[in-house]
Amino acid sequence: MGTRELVFGALLVALALVIPLAFGGFLGVVVPPFSATLASHVPVMISMLLGPWTAVLVGLGSALGFLVKLGPVIAARAAMHAVFAGAGAVLVKRGLPFWKALAWTLPVHAFTEALIVLPFGFTLERAGIVVGLGTALHHLVDAAIALAVVRAVGLAQRSLGKTS
Repeated sequence: MGTRELVFGALLVALALVIPLAFGGFLGVVVPPFSATLASHVPVMISMLLGPWTAVLVGLGSALGFLVKLGPVIAARAAMHAVFAGAGAVLVKRGLPFWKALAWTLPVHAFTEALIVLPFGFTLERAGIVVGLGTALHHLVDAAIALAVVRAVGLAQRSLGKTS
């Protein structure tokens, strides 16, 4: 991880913390027992362009923000951001277009978030349908936002100092 990736990663961690802490109530959507904070995946998704380690660190930073704001169950779900972001970053590093990496990581994201709530007393039905389906829909919305941000700021692999 170079200096450039570290700086961009730190900025994305800061955003990943601020979104739930400052905007959790305003951007929050709650359909019990599911909750979602709109745009909370955007920094994590953008971090996939920086590489696997950076993506994992931004995902863990996201979990910290949710732990402080919403407690351990939501934080456990947010910790799964590190899993899907790391996988997506590997796909991007192997040459898959960003939008395809976002599409391929959707089932990973939904499955891991549904799976992680089972120890917290969720039934398979509630975990799968409410959390899994809710996460998939949330992933789609945030992926659209991430793609728009990446396009709007002209963020491409070349602008991050990568030549391959």
